[in-house]
Amino acid sequence: MSDHTSGPTPPDPDVQPDVETEPTQPITGAGWTSPSQSHQPPTPAPVEQPVREPFAQPARQPSPSPIAPRPSPWGPPADQAAGQSPYGPSAPTTPMALHRTDEPKGSVSAWIWPVVAVLSLLVGLLGGFLGALGYDRLDDSSSTYDGGLGAVQTQDVAPLEADNGSIPAVAQALLPSTVQILAAFDGEDEGATGSGFVLDREGHIVTNNHVVQSAAEGDGPIRVVDFEGVRHEATVVGRSPVYDLAILQISDADDLEPAALGASVVLRVGDPVVAFGSPLGLSQTVTSGIVSALDRPVTTGDEDNVSSYINAVQTDAAINPGNSGGPLVNLAGAVVGVNSAIATTGGSGLSGGAGNIGVGFAIPIEQVRTTADQILRNGEAQYPVIGAQVRTGGAGSAGALITEVNRDTPAEAAGLRKDDVVTKVDGKPVTDGIALIVAIRTHQPGDTIEFTVMRDGSEKAFKITLDGEVG
Repeated sequence: MSDHTSGPTPPDPDVQPDVETEPTQPITGAGWTSPSQSHQPPTPAPVEQPVREPFAQPARQPSPSPIAPRPSPWGPPADQAAGQSPYGPSAPTTPMALHRTDEPKGSVSAWIWPVVAVLSLLVGLLGGFLGALGYDRLDDSSSTYDGGLGAVQTQDVAPLEADNGSIPAVAQALLPSTVQILAAFDGEDEGATGSGFVLDREGHIVTNNHVVQSAAEGDGPIRVVDFEGVRHEATVVGRSPVYDLAILQISDADDLEPAALGASVVLRVGDPVVAFGSPLGLSQTVTSGIVSALDRPVTTGDEDNVSSYINAVQTDAAINPGNSGGPLVNLAGAVVGVNSAIATTGGSGLSGGAGNIGVGFAIPIEQVRTTADQILRNGEAQYPVIGAQVRTGGAGSAGALITEVNRDTPAEAAGLRKDDVVTKVDGKPVTDGIALIVAIRTHQPGDTIEFTVMRDGSEKAFKITLDGEVG
């Protein structure tokens, strides 16, 4: 663990493994695993081998989206007269069309041509200025936006009524916004499969980082298959391994409907939810269940990457390898989370791979909004740190045990010490190291939070202003 991070120290030998997110990494024993996998199915063995999904060509579903298309704020109105500039009045046409058959040639006044030239120049300058404002791009070759998430055309209005009880209605509303991700893995095209959803009308796609990580690091191809089975070449705008999120972009996305973004903070345990994705390569799959728990601290990753921590929405909706990155949706048809991980018992599932046992986890949509906004602005995301290390495995303390405080960090400035036990963050109980990291990462760099600490048998309070790192 490098300095200035709130990362874990190596766990005790008796600690069970964390959640696994890499789609093709081995699963050993009980623990968490990511609902994505690589292309080739594993064979049963004492140590599970990589699960790789077969690609299944999605069936074409030409049913129209119930979400009415949002008019673009950058283009002309729908009823604009043909030929009229969206950026202002065009140069007058009548004076330039004075060559009537009953008028002698050369009868146009000499002052007309300078006026026309000036008007044309002004219209061109005005059009370019408004166009630059409309797209708010940093430069022509950049895929980032100064305004972040606010500069793209997302959908915030749910397509259905809040008390809608129809899962078929939810499926019809969201399937056009759900996509399958096919990414290179270890040099093999389409070696990893996952899911995603359309974020905006500019062609941005939300998925999990672990679905595209290998392709992004190896400059391998990434393809997005839309609801009609059309393949689109995708590029990575930015990734956050810490939050296990990635933003892709495709061109020719005019026919794709953005999914409505909802809120997870209003969810209650027992609320019905619907999961979308491509489990085991089966595109356009819909499963349903309920919210099983909220604010569940979960760590995802494998032995090479254990830094993804989720303050998750837990659900019993069936989530399997290949569902990674797909939307978890309420009955109003609004996305409340991104499916990211599942719990396994280490036993064999379909085709010998770990499968659904009714314990799945989704990244809350509030974190998705924050990370997507940062990536769209800067091409990268930040996460908060205090500059201390904490034990993430083992037992023996009712709280999170601080094992090291780094120099010149917020933790040192606040007065934290080695062997302090953090029991609360902003008044909410902390049970262990993972819960502490998750509690910190629900905030943003620059926020000030309060730690309640047990030191030498007495309780103390510390105010800590969070630092930030890219990841």
